[in-house]
Amino acid sequence: YRETIRKKVEAEGKHKKQSGGHGQYGHVKIAFEPCVSDELIFEEKVFGGSVPKNYFPAVEKGLQESVRKGVLAGCPVVGVKAILLDGSYHPVDSSEMAFKMAASIAYKEGMKNADPVMLEPIGTLNVSAPDDNTGDIMGELNKRRGRVLGMNPTAEGETTITAEVPLREMHDFAMYLRQVTRGMGSFTLEFLRYEPLPANLLGEVIASISANE
Repeated sequence: YRETIRKKVEAEGKHKKQSGGHGQYGHVKIAFEPCVSDELIFEEKVFGGSVPKNYFPAVEKGLQESVRKGVLAGCPVVGVKAILLDGSYHPVDSSEMAFKMAASIAYKEGMKNADPVMLEPIGTLNVSAPDDNTGDIMGELNKRRGRVLGMNPTAEGETTITAEVPLREMHDFAMYLRQVTRGMGSFTLEFLRYEPLPANLLGEVIASISANE
């Protein structure tokens, strides 16, 4: 599973600690917006030196480490662009670590408010089965939230059904197909893409991910 966002938001993160001698201070304002990318895209639009350039890599590093875990179920995050807009620093107390921490605070705040969504893996399924069984198989794919894309009859009284199916619904499909076709059916299943998970399944998926950790 993956997580992504559906809304553009701005968030602030401030990391400030005072303990004898040097303190720690980092403050950032970051915009998060949806984009098409498997990796985090980082940009900066800081004007007037409110965040010195030498801290930009620390901000990016804080974000890159943060996107390994989403706010819904701790799954990796895709499709996010982060733009460093503003912030502030302290000439003595600021450090790369403080800005890294500030970025991760802004990330947690921003992601919660950016309409986060779980993405589930979808696969392309090709099933070859005797013609007599195709009706049953189509009904079964429907139950498993599959979308049938086409049917191609072959010369030997067989039909190939092509469909897109959520991979989580296919764990016992081999057994089902063997039973319904008496061992005459076969299938291939390949990962295709990620798609938003229906909202009514979110709780169930989060629970199963937590149970497996």
